[in-house]
Amino acid sequence: MDPQQEAVLKKIAWRVVPFLTLAYVVNYLDRTNIGVASLTMNKDLGLTATQYGLGAGIFFLSYTVFEIPSNLVLYSVGARRWIARIMITWGAVSIATAWVYDANSYYVARFTLGLAEAGFFPGVAYYFAAWFPTQYRTRMLAWFLVAIPLSSVVGGPISGLLLEMSGVLGIKGWQWLFIVEGLPAAILGIMTLYVLADRPESAPWLNDKERGILAAMLAAEYRERPKSNLAAALSDTRVIMLAVIQFGFTLGSYGINAFLPQIIKGFGLSNLVSSSLSAVPYVFASVGMLWWSWHVDRTGKKIGNLTIALAVGMAGLAASVTTGNLFLGLSATTVGLIGITAARAIFWPIPTRFLSGVGAAAGLAFINSIGTAGGFAGPYLMGWLKDYTGSFEAGLLAMAAILLAAGVLAFSLKLVIKAE
Repeated sequence: MDPQQEAVLKKIAWRVVPFLTLAYVVNYLDRTNIGVASLTMNKDLGLTATQYGLGAGIFFLSYTVFEIPSNLVLYSVGARRWIARIMITWGAVSIATAWVYDANSYYVARFTLGLAEAGFFPGVAYYFAAWFPTQYRTRMLAWFLVAIPLSSVVGGPISGLLLEMSGVLGIKGWQWLFIVEGLPAAILGIMTLYVLADRPESAPWLNDKERGILAAMLAAEYRERPKSNLAAALSDTRVIMLAVIQFGFTLGSYGINAFLPQIIKGFGLSNLVSSSLSAVPYVFASVGMLWWSWHVDRTGKKIGNLTIALAVGMAGLAASVTTGNLFLGLSATTVGLIGITAARAIFWPIPTRFLSGVGAAAGLAFINSIGTAGGFAGPYLMGWLKDYTGSFEAGLLAMAAILLAAGVLAFSLKLVIKAE
């Protein structure tokens, strides 16, 4: 890549990526802060572990159902306006969650939150494909996806402190958590209309020469990429395999995230200490994901590295149940989360190697909709096994087994995707 091309891509990256990463931090915080809220909310609402896990996961039912329709609307009306709409509505629903009063209202709030957020991530993945060539895309997606572990790094301690506000203005701590953490989404949604541009051609912050350089790079890549349409994308064996793989690592990610504060609290620690310690593994996961993505961009071996990352995730979760020691268990969980989080960043540039146009919009949404059903399965499986067995060990081992199966399927991608 010549210096002029590098300069244009860096300019775009600094304009687009930090803002969208911040938005994704807020996005993930609003869908996963339920883990910290559960430390006091479950008792107030009278929720069992199974009911809590069902509510934590039911978000993904509506998210899954409306993922493809949402991304098709984005393709029609433009990413800027549709991403703004998603952010504003999810912020409003997150705030409204503060007023749930029993299991059924909790389910409704989580289902509505999934409906509001549907299409955000595949919309951004599609947006990146319109701005960055494939050899640059893994790094950009990694910087965007660092929002996932980062949301837990900042969200754990902040959410724990908000729990301590219980009684202020007659509002419980977990209610303050949803109110305060929901507001930034709506604010950022409004800002999206002014910060983003739908395509390079309409970006006022690029000059004609810069637009020409980028257009030439993307056009060369597009000519080499086979054209895909809606029907072809949804029936493509590669798309289906990728969806199942994503289901596996998403199940592990959300199963851990939803219950980690409760697992740590089981060692006799306070709510604030438990929520703060739950952030520690995500610090290492953030660093590990960025390094691994940089390595993949240099080597180009996405499928091999995806397989290794899933194996690391499996090994970490399996090892976490072999000791009753908090430090050793949390260390093993950290290893598992490094693998799971890195897998997510390595994964997403793979489908855009063979999807384009409306096929990319639909194909990415299909992969994400099926894959994120793992976000329902993980918390529900953990909650049900906790009630059934009395501990979290069975749930952790079940997630490790599913990650192993996802890793085997990832390895088999070499048979159906060329040049990877």
